[in-house]
Amino acid sequence: MALDLSRVGERERLKARREPYWQRLRAGCFLGFRPSKRGGKGSWIARIYDDDTGKYQVKSLGDFGTFAGNAMFAVAKKKAETLADLVETGGEIRVKVETVADACREYAADRPEAEKRFQRYVYGEPVAKIKLEKLRRRHLVEWRKRLEERPSLVSRSRDGDAHFRKRAPSTVNRDMAVFRAALARIKSPGAPNTEAAWQEALKSIPNANGQRTLYLDRAQRKLMLKFVAADAEPFVRALCLLPLRPGALAGLKVADFERWTSELTIGQDKNGKPRRIQLPDEAAKLLADQTENKLPTAPLFMRSNGKPWNKDSWKHPIAAGVLEAGLPKNATAYTFRHSTITDLVTAGLPLLTIAQISGTSVEMIERHYGHLASDAAVKALSELEL
Repeated sequence: MALDLSRVGERERLKARREPYWQRLRAGCFLGFRPSKRGGKGSWIARIYDDDTGKYQVKSLGDFGTFAGNAMFAVAKKKAETLADLVETGGEIRVKVETVADACREYAADRPEAEKRFQRYVYGEPVAKIKLEKLRRRHLVEWRKRLEERPSLVSRSRDGDAHFRKRAPSTVNRDMAVFRAALARIKSPGAPNTEAAWQEALKSIPNANGQRTLYLDRAQRKLMLKFVAADAEPFVRALCLLPLRPGALAGLKVADFERWTSELTIGQDKNGKPRRIQLPDEAAKLLADQTENKLPTAPLFMRSNGKPWNKDSWKHPIAAGVLEAGLPKNATAYTFRHSTITDLVTAGLPLLTIAQISGTSVEMIERHYGHLASDAAVKALSELEL
């Protein structure tokens, strides 16, 4: 049964999520509704297909909080159809960027990882509502102080109890870097040592990135696969075969894998830019097996309940498998990524190629794995014979 957003009761029963609930108004014109996680009115979004670019234009319409519940749909529908008329006659939707939140949404339009960070640490903060021309260093100093004091979620037990730790400097840097980039696209740096110097409040903490040292060799990873839960085994095996971030792997759809050419398109990743990689035979066979009897839009790696994996669901089977296999207790999903990248570096694969496959920069590969590349080169030289 098609969703009817005009019904107040039907909207109120919708569960809060990042992806809006869409209703088709006419060919190429959709109206979306995103319920509020905090019990607010929710927000409305228009999505219009642009024949000239072959892509959809998306614009937030607001919450229409001043209207009665049964009138919101009519107002949102009218706005969406007006925008559709504009696009269909060759116009372009211009997003008005006035506040800090506007700047973040503009930056995160094609960067899903950035949007997730903004949802967690920016949109709900007082700084989000500040007009960009009135943004001062003190506003961001206050925001940063709250961020640094906010504990990081480590894991959640089966009974729902959350476990936290002090936020690491490297984590603070990552959160600030995305925020800083979003503001820098819209707002010029202020004069140094003044309240206008908003950028000074978001300077990175020096020497915050620790060296990644925990490495699981191939034998340890194979042992882990024997003990991990059956429904998690394909997901963990893929982590052992491919140097991908766990979140990027969990976000893959069946349509992202082309089994005839063994190519994989990775779209949902930290940098938000899709990339296409060629898979080796063993990894290609694993992914091909995951596509059997699934729709193109289904998760490539699926839990036993039919839902995709996420950081809260993969932690338990990996932690249990690590314990059962007698591996170091601090091994996590990211340990497999680090171990796979380590193997690629020591095998002599060019750092640029490794960076492209793993979705990071050559600078980061050199920073964390450069010494391994040097060791591999020394070993290769020592094996030369005259």
